[in-house]
Amino acid sequence: MKRILAPVGLVLVALLVLLPGCKKDTPGQAQLGDLKGSVAGIEWGVPKRWTAMPAREMRVVTYAVPKMEGDTEDGECYAAFFPGSGGNVEANIERWVGQFESAEVSGKESKEINGLKVSTVQVTGTYSGMGGGMMMGQGVKKEHYRLLGAVVEAPQGLVFFKCTGPAKTVAAAEAEFNTLLQSLKK
Repeated sequence: MKRILAPVGLVLVALLVLLPGCKKDTPGQAQLGDLKGSVAGIEWGVPKRWTAMPAREMRVVTYAVPKMEGDTEDGECYAAFFPGSGGNVEANIERWVGQFESAEVSGKESKEINGLKVSTVQVTGTYSGMGGGMMMGQGVKKEHYRLLGAVVEAPQGLVFFKCTGPAKTVAAAEAEFNTLLQSLKK
């Protein structure tokens, strides 16, 4: 009897050690990966499922947010910083809300995270993009879209985090976005 139990015990111990490492990351999990970002005297961690995209004008960095099953495209989250400009917190939040038709606004609040003032907003509806008329080009309207936005009052100025995409994809990334915000530090 002892001979049978010893090998079974070893197998159980091995399974307990190995199985957690085999766990597949799923949307909504809030695990940070190895990527880091920084600008304007702050830094942050990047959710494990997100990947850095090629550089884009007027952005510090852009991350791809993997699409959920049934969605036709990935979401994206970017950080932007405009030294000496960029408007105030409320004007930027109102601009983001104005990029949606039939906007449903929720989650609008200001809080302190690791000594930084952070103002957030959530918007759902039909997204018309950046707008801006002739300079920016006309946005293509996208129904059932969602935005998670945050304006961080960093030591060197305002830093903007904007996550947009199909509503289902962005909803699945909400915990990750919040984890990114919680990782902010000077």
